[in-house]
This record gives sequence, structure tokens and C-alpha cells, in this order.
Amino acid sequence: MTSSHHDTGYKELFSYPEFVQQLIEGFAPGEIAGLMDFSTLKNHSGNYITPLFEEKFEDVVWSVEITWQGITQRVFLYILLEFQSSVDRTMPIRLMHYVACFYDHLLKTQVTTPGNGLPPVLPIVLYNGSERWTARQDVYDMVQPEPPTFLRVYQPHLRYYLIDEGRYTDEELRIRQTPLSGVFSIENASVSREALQQAVNRVVAIIQADPRKDRIDAIITRWLKRHLQRLGAEVNLEQLNSLVEDKDMLAENLENWAQKERQVGREEAEKRALEEKRTTVRHLLAFGVLSDEQIAEATGLAVADVQALRIADKH
Repeated sequence: MTSSHHDTGYKELFSYPEFVQQLIEGFAPGEIAGLMDFSTLKNHSGNYITPLFEEKFEDVVWSVEITWQGITQRVFLYILLEFQSSVDRTMPIRLMHYVACFYDHLLKTQVTTPGNGLPPVLPIVLYNGSERWTARQDVYDMVQPEPPTFLRVYQPHLRYYLIDEGRYTDEELRIRQTPLSGVFSIENASVSREALQQAVNRVVAIIQADPRKDRIDAIITRWLKRHLQRLGAEVNLEQLNSLVEDKDMLAENLENWAQKERQVGREEAEKRALEEKRTTVRHLLAFGVLSDEQIAEATGLAVADVQALRIADKH
């Protein structure tokens, strides 16, 4: 798994109902979001996995009322935060286990009974790795080759809904003018310092337009500090208390960080170029045809450097 800063930061985001609503309304199918009464969101997060399934993972569980064909019922949103560096092709099996353990928890805590039946669950995998997600999304699809017709009805089925952050373009994220879409923009822009600053500017503008500006600002600021820490940013995080109020200070820090990275990049490029020249000199010295002066002129090195390499090679 990746760093706990990442997992913890996202888990905090989704401990707030507005971010759960933004996730469903902005990134889940519209027909699902349209059924939900988000004013009824209720947090049920906890540890539902048995000790036999030894694994570190982060999940968030909420319930929300939906109305379908005149009947109102509560559906559970099981959100798994998947921040491994590579795609986990066993995800359908993992989700089947997680959901089974969650149902077992509901029965043991008498939230429901076998006679009353189990409530519906919407499993969601939120993934932000650089590699695009290619794992199967239904455990049934892992049964290969497909069994004969008379056996298919006996095979397990559990499909999860995938939200792969990296699949969304900047244009698609800009359409979704929510703090969460701004978070996704920052995640996707982290490889470019210029893009990162642009994404930060965008999320600041979104926060400023939000009627709950102070609350959202505090939540996003805490997340961003963890995110920058995970990136190893040379930014004074102790002074970053408000993304809105401290945006100029943050922009200056990000630019200084970018300049240092560019300087390091230039120095590394110069080292590589020098080593390539030295390799060329060694090849030319091996031929024994050119003088030190001719080799220096051909490679751009000083004559003294060529002579030093000649002496070093003899030893």
C-alpha cells in the first residue's frame, strides 16, 4: 500500500457527508444519484473485516435513503479507498469478502435479521494509481473458462463500481465544480509543478464560491497538507492554515520548490553529460591515435581532464 498520509487524508475527506454526496453526484451514474436523499446520509464506518483476512486497507461506509417505485429504503455505500501503486486483480474477491463481513456485522449487531432480509449495498472502489485500472469488476468474470449453462446460476456475483481518478481529463473535472473534483485535479497534476499550482488555484476558486467556505477550506487545507507531505514538497506546511487566506504564500512556496527541482534536474543533466564525455575520452584513448589536445577539442573537456583520465586508466 502507499503511505498512510494518503489513506488517512482521503478517509477524513469521506468522513464528511458533503464529500460523499459530491462523489456520488459527480462520479457515479446519474440514475443512482437521482434516487438518493442525501439529507439522510449516515456514517457507519468501522472495522468489519475478520482477523482471518489480514490486510491493511481503508474503507468508509455510509447509508442513505433511496426511493424506488414508491418504496423508501436504506442502501449502504461501501467505499473502498484503493491506493496501491499497481492494480489489484483480486479486487472482486476482496470486495466479496468485505461485503460478506459487513453483512455479518449487520446481523450480529441486530441491525437486521435473516427473516427481515439484507439491505442493498453499493460497493465503490476509489482508485488513484498511475496505472489505469484493468481488473475485472465482477467476481463472476473471474470464473474462467465460463462454466456450462447449468452451472452459471450457482456461481457468485458481486460487481463493484469503479472510480478511477486518473481516467478523468482536466476538462471533465472542470465540468464538476466541486471541492472533490478539485482534489482529483490536484492528485492528477502532482507530476507537474505548474499543473499543480493551476489545480490549487482552481480548488481555491471553488472554495471561495462555496456557501460553507470556512468549513470546506479547513477540510481541504488539512488534506492538501498531507498530500504535499506525501509528495515530499519543500513547503512550510506549519504556516499553511487556510488554503484561501494563505494562497499567495503557498504559491510562492510551490514556485520555490519547482525552481529547486529544476536546478537539481539541470545539475543531474550536467553530470550525465560529463560522464558521457568521459566515456568518449576513454574510448578515444584506447585507440591511441589522437593526442590529448585533439581529444580535448573533440569532446569539449579540458586537456588536464583528458590527461587525468589517461593516468587513471593506466592505474
